[in-house]
Amino acid sequence: MELRTCRMCGKLFNYIGRTTPFCPKCMKEIEEKFDLCKKYIKENPGANVHTVSEQTGVSVKMIKQWVREERLLFSDSSLVGIECESCGANIRMGRFCSKCKQTLSNNLTGSVKKPEKNQTQDKASAKMRFLDD
Repeated sequence: MELRTCRMCGKLFNYIGRTTPFCPKCMKEIEEKFDLCKKYIKENPGANVHTVSEQTGVSVKMIKQWVREERLLFSDSSLVGIECESCGANIRMGRFCSKCKQTLSNNLTGSVKKPEKNQTQDKASAKMRFLDD
C-alpha cells in the first residue's frame, strides 16, 4: 500500500494505482464540478469557457483540461476554443488540430523502419539441421 499526498487538499491518502493524484474526497468534488459544468453546457450550448467558469465556479484551467481529455465536448455553434499544443490554432477538443494530428501521424509512420528480408542468406543455411547421436 502506497501513501500519497493529495494535490488538492494536501492530505495523505492510500494510493491504489489510480491515475489521478487526488484523494477520494477531492475526486468526488471534482466529479461533482464536472457534472455541474456538463449540465450547464447542455442547457447553454452557446456558452464559452469563461462563461461556464463564471456560472459554475469551476476554474477555466480545469474546464480546458476536461476539453483536452475529451470528457467535455462543446457544440459547433459554441464560441469555445482552446489552442492546439503544436501550432496554436483554435480547436474544439483534444490536444492537437487535425493538421497537426496528420503531421504527427505521418512522422510516426515514417520513423518506423520495416525489417528487410535478408537476401544474402543461402539455401543451405536455411535448411533444418539435426544432431547425430
